[in-house]
Amino acid sequence: MKIAVFGTRKYDQDSLRAANEKQGGFAAFTFIDALLDSRTAILAADHEAVCLFVNDICDKPVLEQLSALGVKFIALRCAGFNNVDLKAAAELDIKVARVPSYSPEAVAEFCVGMMMTVVRKYHKAYARVREGNFLLDGLLGFNLNGKTIGIIGTGKIGLLTGRILSKGFNANVIAFDPYPSPSAGEYGITYVDKLEDLLKVADIISLHCPLMESTKYIICDDSIAKMKKGVVLINTSRGGLIDTYALIRALKTGHISAVGLDVYERESSYFFADSSTKVIHDDTFARLLSFYNVFMTGHQAFLTEEALTNIADTTITNLRDLEETGTCACVISEQPK
Repeated sequence: MKIAVFGTRKYDQDSLRAANEKQGGFAAFTFIDALLDSRTAILAADHEAVCLFVNDICDKPVLEQLSALGVKFIALRCAGFNNVDLKAAAELDIKVARVPSYSPEAVAEFCVGMMMTVVRKYHKAYARVREGNFLLDGLLGFNLNGKTIGIIGTGKIGLLTGRILSKGFNANVIAFDPYPSPSAGEYGITYVDKLEDLLKVADIISLHCPLMESTKYIICDDSIAKMKKGVVLINTSRGGLIDTYALIRALKTGHISAVGLDVYERESSYFFADSSTKVIHDDTFARLLSFYNVFMTGHQAFLTEEALTNIADTTITNLRDLEETGTCACVISEQPK
């Protein structure tokens, strides 16, 4: 099978080649640096499948181009699928598969690390000491022990994050999810009935829900107004869960005291690339980065050896099964609302 792999970096290439070799070498890859969109879709010509990541654009116009080029399968090397028009894919008889669980531990551990960084200011301390400044002024934090931490979304990542916080830090972990997990109690998590019940009492809020119509801008002016003054917000899920303009307003008033972000709603123009010698033309992004109490990373929560191996293995299995049977265990249908 000939597969056009968009938006690739060296770690993608290495892990996919290793997984392909383990599974008999059935795939022939074309690695493409550019992201998939209406301008780059032509690069998939003469390929049976395309392999995509979180910032590739796979809307109806792009899918129509891919279908005309003979593409039959789309393999997402991620769990989220908000960037694919699944209805259009079904109409064009293009099968879409994802990696539903590659290493939830990787993201959960990173999330807690980001939480600790924001609260205890590791990044600021590191920068100071490198310059010979050993003053502690401005580095005051607070204990996670005994604090109320709200988890929005309790899939595997949310559950694992809750377990680390409840059992490792003795925090009071509460959660909201319209589809509660029956095993949440084993992870030390207690559900609340309504989202606003969580917003009103949480000292820290961590987002772990998928991006869908029902969750887009779940953090907005209205929801922020219901939060405790001085709340800490963490997002390692999807950028579109937060209305960035509302976030900036809350940071300016001090209603939100600190933020840790591994994602941004318009990240595709900057993330997974070196923009250190370029001007950031997104004024909203630039303003967000200017806050002293905003800590941001470039969508790296997933990036561990174990996760890359699992992503590659599942992706190759999905493509092999799709070619041999027309379906696979990880095939997805139209996205729920």
